[in-house]
Amino acid sequence: MNKLSRRQIITTGLAATAAASGLAVAGKLAGRYGLIPPDSGGIYGPGETLTYVAQRVLTRHTLAREFSQSQISNDPFANPVDPLGEEFQRFQSGAFVDWRLAVDGMIARPAFFSVAELKSFPARTQITMIGCEEGWTYIAEWTGVPLSHILELVGTLPQARYVVYRSIQPEAWDSIDMAEALHPQTLVSYGMNGVDLPVPFGGPLRMRIPRQLGYKNVKYITRLTITDNLKQFGKGLGSGELGAEDGYAWYAGI
Repeated sequence: MNKLSRRQIITTGLAATAAASGLAVAGKLAGRYGLIPPDSGGIYGPGETLTYVAQRVLTRHTLAREFSQSQISNDPFANPVDPLGEEFQRFQSGAFVDWRLAVDGMIARPAFFSVAELKSFPARTQITMIGCEEGWTYIAEWTGVPLSHILELVGTLPQARYVVYRSIQPEAWDSIDMAEALHPQTLVSYGMNGVDLPVPFGGPLRMRIPRQLGYKNVKYITRLTITDNLKQFGKGLGSGELGAEDGYAWYAGI
């Protein structure tokens, strides 16, 4: 399903199930409880807002489905990416020993973590499905450190509302709210199907968010920035050219 048709479905559903007054009430509630997504402006804004509010109210603590070993896909699909450049190749030739995940923003203790350090932290392994709006899906076993553990280590300040995560690809960045960041299934993933995360699937580090669509699961992450305001990043829509700035929804719950 393409991104336009998804938005058309959202707005068509809203027109069929909610009057304009209902949307207005939902908007007021969203504002009252701080549940206005960064892409709430424009023609699709009411739909994005209502979707986000409904998901947060109804599914805040739900878990994505987890599968058995026998259900792991035999031939997972690694969607292609643009050439990663010489800097990435240098990291790769050194087995990613020098790769660092920087953590900054609204925290008490800014940090740089190597892949080895991340692997020394408490880990979670889960077998979950990743799916894209383009129609492909696959099931894989993912291993990584819960993002919540990293946020605790660096002393995230109580007023923080979002985590922005960036890739070595400048155009590939995205963000999630703290509810998603603290969810137990949200990982900084470094392993897949029992081995180090392969480069085509985002190695050495990939954000893994099984409750949201594939494009939120950014590959090759190098930085986490904790913030209370997304307007200072890019065009203020909460994600870069491969996300909201390219017309996709910021909140992509499934």
